[in-house]
Amino acid sequence: MLLIIGVLISIIINLNVGFLKLNFSDFFSETQNSQIAELRINRVLVMLLAGISIPTSGFLLQEYFQNPLAGPSVLGITSVASLSVAFYIFFSQNWTLPEFLQNSFLSISAIVGSLLLMLVLLAFSNRFQDKSFLIIFGFLVSALAGAIVSILQFYADNQSLKNYILWSFGANNSVSRNQIFILTVIVLMGLFLSFKTIKPLIGNALGTSYAQSLGVNLSALKILIIVASSLLSASVTAFLGPILFIGIVVPHFCRMIYNPAKLWQQWILNMFLGILIMEIFSSVSEISQFPLNVITSLFGIPVILMMLLKNKTA
Repeated sequence: MLLIIGVLISIIINLNVGFLKLNFSDFFSETQNSQIAELRINRVLVMLLAGISIPTSGFLLQEYFQNPLAGPSVLGITSVASLSVAFYIFFSQNWTLPEFLQNSFLSISAIVGSLLLMLVLLAFSNRFQDKSFLIIFGFLVSALAGAIVSILQFYADNQSLKNYILWSFGANNSVSRNQIFILTVIVLMGLFLSFKTIKPLIGNALGTSYAQSLGVNLSALKILIIVASSLLSASVTAFLGPILFIGIVVPHFCRMIYNPAKLWQQWILNMFLGILIMEIFSSVSEISQFPLNVITSLFGIPVILMMLLKNKTA
């Protein structure tokens, strides 16, 4: 109940943050400031979708790999999705496409890139006995993706470079209603697949042998985790840029708040807490004029460092 109240308050604050002070009528009727009100509504909606998607993706990956540091940013999913978007932005300048199709190809490129990486990650997970090696592998992939993006930026023309930099800042005010519609469809697909994974993940948490005795299809669970986490994280990355560390930090907080063994409740808690944090960060970004991904990094890096120090002392 406290989280629900907090979410509602954060949404109201986010709607009222900006250069102009809007009236209640601006949101429901045609006024001089109705277009600004529409932009703020879009900002709230896209933060709501991001708050649902990124923590859910991190929650699924952490429960599957049984590692609190697993997440779409650390495992390289966000970096490869960014690399795919960079390829699309830099090489599609001469394409003449409607805006709706451009947005679709933007999201498709990010999702395909993240799916390919997740397939590689799961292939390596079968070879490594210690799944913590996947964290190192994710860092290497992120570094490689960053290097390739730097090469593309070096040879890109000015307009392409400007478009990519603006996208990478995580501008939450530039998402249109058509983009929100596409993002909503992809997120709903990812949430449906996530719903299908929770029960098998409960069995998987008890051990591979026990899960198989319960009739859990581990191969099917892998595929569901791949597709669901990739859809959720890559779709948000496509439209908002790389939102870092939220997929790690929010599940960590949720395990501190409530029983970590109850995965259904943990999933719901992740979504509500994710919405609350993303709405707050959106308001902070609007007030401070800092890019959204900078704020999430400034918040996430100290929390992850504290997690590492806590585990070291334990």
